[in-house]
Amino acid sequence: MPPIIARHLALGVEYDGSCFHGWQRQVGQRSVQQTLEEALSRIADSTIRLVAAGRTDTGVHATQQVVAFGTTAVRPLAAWIRGTNSLLPKELRVCWVEPVPAHFHPRFDATGRRYLYVILEADRTPAIARQCVTWSPRPLDDAAMHKASRLLIGEHDFTSFRSSACQAKSPHRCIFAIAVRRFDDLIVVDVTANAFLQHMVRNIAGALLQVGRGEREPAWISEVLLARDRRLVGATAASSGLYLVDVQYGAEFSFPAWRPPMILRAAGDVW
Repeated sequence: MPPIIARHLALGVEYDGSCFHGWQRQVGQRSVQQTLEEALSRIADSTIRLVAAGRTDTGVHATQQVVAFGTTAVRPLAAWIRGTNSLLPKELRVCWVEPVPAHFHPRFDATGRRYLYVILEADRTPAIARQCVTWSPRPLDDAAMHKASRLLIGEHDFTSFRSSACQAKSPHRCIFAIAVRRFDDLIVVDVTANAFLQHMVRNIAGALLQVGRGEREPAWISEVLLARDRRLVGATAASSGLYLVDVQYGAEFSFPAWRPPMILRAAGDVW
């Protein structure tokens, strides 16, 4: 009998987070993980279990979530994309598939992660794409928000920006790059770090919104960071504006380029 050959594959996945109760399987809730695993299992004709680069929360979107699995099923790479997508709901899609070594782990091998937080500045709530942005009814000072954001660059204790339910062993993370950009009535917080704590990006966005509304000076962000007190930030910003857009790996892994959300594609080469 010929040996059973196991294949190890990585997938790039995008989804509309408003349609799911987060990435992770949860009893009685519709999750991205369960939905995708069920479709892949039908293609493989065997049970597939996925490991993801990050566990996005309820309502959080992704244009470049990276997942991996092993299988003994032999299928053309295109079949893992077209076949799986034919079984998925329209709000979830496989974008690419690449063979990877057996030791590849999408979470532990990642060297960085990039999120965008998209805010719509308007005097009314949007009728279209309302689940794709966070709405601000007041004008925002994006220059002040950008100035404040720069105070977060580097390695810090981000206790003030983590969820009280966060289970990470250490609150220390390193922000490699962060910027706040305006595109007409859209304001985008663009942040890349080695890793993130639970709700870290949303709490950063919530703090920057306070600066943008003129409620706080940019230097206040440094005070919050040093205080290591979550209560100082206030309410966590809504999940609807948050996108996981890229997971970065070393040169050993050559995956397709990251993609900005469709709502920002018109910005072109600025990314």
